[in-house]
Amino acid sequence: MSDKVIHAGDADFDAAVLQSPSPVLVDFWAPWCPSCKTIVGPLVDQFAEQYDGRARMVKVDVEAHPNLGIRFNVRSLPMLLLFKDGQVQATQFGAPGNIRTVLGQMIDKAL
Repeated sequence: MSDKVIHAGDADFDAAVLQSPSPVLVDFWAPWCPSCKTIVGPLVDQFAEQYDGRARMVKVDVEAHPNLGIRFNVRSLPMLLLFKDGQVQATQFGAPGNIRTVLGQMIDKAL
């Protein structure tokens, strides 16, 4: 687990994501989601190190913060949103085999 990943909730989501000066990849996840914990979560941790200083990685536990799940229409997990200047730029549902490439391209495009 990277100490560069921000774990956001209802109280600090807007400051961490919408008001960020850099692009933000948000990983909406839940403790009971196997793909979230074994595939996407570790990948987001790696990206936090790789893109440190250029993009932020934020994780939101939708079980602990259901209002954020409702606010961003999270219907399946994992779900990732790429924000830039407070707006959603790209969305990824699920964890396909090429998830590393897909997410890397999302972030690179926003930089």
